Amino acid sequence: MRVIDLIHKNQKTAFSFEILPPLKGNGIEKLCQTIDTLREFDPQYINITTHRSEYVYKELEGGMFQRYRLRRRPGTVAVAAAIQNKYNITVVPHILCSGFTREETEYVLLDLQFLNITDLLVLRGDKARHESTFTPEGDGYRHAIELQGQINDFNRGIFVDGSEIKATKTPFSYGVACYPEKHEEAPNMEFDLYWLKKKVEAGAEYAVTQLFYDNRKYFRFVEMAREAGIDVPIIPGIKPFKKLSQLSMIPKTFKVDLPEELVKETLKCKTDEDARQVGIEWCVRQCKELMASGVPSIHFYSIGATDSIKEVAKQIY
Repeated sequence: MRVIDLIHKNQKTAFSFEILPPLKGNGIEKLCQTIDTLREFDPQYINITTHRSEYVYKELEGGMFQRYRLRRRPGTVAVAAAIQNKYNITVVPHILCSGFTREETEYVLLDLQFLNITDLLVLRGDKARHESTFTPEGDGYRHAIELQGQINDFNRGIFVDGSEIKATKTPFSYGVACYPEKHEEAPNMEFDLYWLKKKVEAGAEYAVTQLFYDNRKYFRFVEMAREAGIDVPIIPGIKPFKKLSQLSMIPKTFKVDLPEELVKETLKCKTDEDARQVGIEWCVRQCKELMASGVPSIHFYSIGATDSIKEVAKQIY
C-alpha cells in the first residue's frame, strides 16, 4: 500500500519516523533498536535517509595527494530491504540529486523495484561540504523536479537513454520536501511555493516539511499552499528539542527560528536533561495542536532523539 493510502486509511493522525543508515562498517543493530523502541506506536512507514559521496584526499608518498570518492553511509537500499523484510512495515528510501549521476539513479531504481520497494521521498539533497553552491554530480540533476522526471519516465517504461524497459513492475509513488520557513536558497516564500506546486503537478503525492518549532508558521504555510492551488497532504516534520547547545545549532543548521517562549524556558535549564524535558513538553504541545487541527500524519525525525520521541508518542498516541 502506498504511503498516501496508508495516510488516508487512518482515522487518527498517522505516525511515522526517519532513520539514518549506519556508518560504513557498522551493523544494523542500532537501527533495529530504534524501530523496536517506536514500533508500539504503529508506524505506518519508515523513511531511510540517503547520503551523497564526498571527495576526500589521501596523502601519497612524495607529498602528492590522491582524490577519491567516499560514501560514509552506504546501504540505504539494503537497509530499506532489511527493515521491510524483518518488520513488514512500508519503507521509504530517500532518493537524491546530490552526489548521483543519472545512471547511478537508474540502478538504484532498478534495485528497489527488484526488492518490491516502490515508495520514495524525492529530494535535491545538500551541497557537498567543499561546495559554495550546489553542483550536480556529472550529468546529475540540479533540482528535485528534474529527478522526478527520470522517475516518471521509469514508471512509463523508459530508461534514461530512451530505450525501453522490457519488464515493468509496480510504478514508484513519491513525496517531496517543503519548507514552512522557506528553503534557505529561495529568495522568498512565493518562489518556494511556486516550485512546490510544480513538484506536485509533476507527480508528488504528498509533501513532508522541514522540522519546525512554531506551529503558526506551519499553519500559515499550509494556508498559503492551499491558496496557491497545492492540494496534497502537507505532513509536519517534528523533532523534539533536546540539548542546550541546540539553541544555536538548530537555527544555524536547519535555518529555522525557535519561538521566544521555547528559548526562554530553555535558558532556565541548567543541564541537558532539563532541556530534554522542556523539549518533550514543547513537542507534546506542538503535536496535540497539530492533531487537533486534523493533520493526517506526523513525521518524526528520530536521529539522536528516539528516547524523547517515545516519551512524546506515549502522550499523544
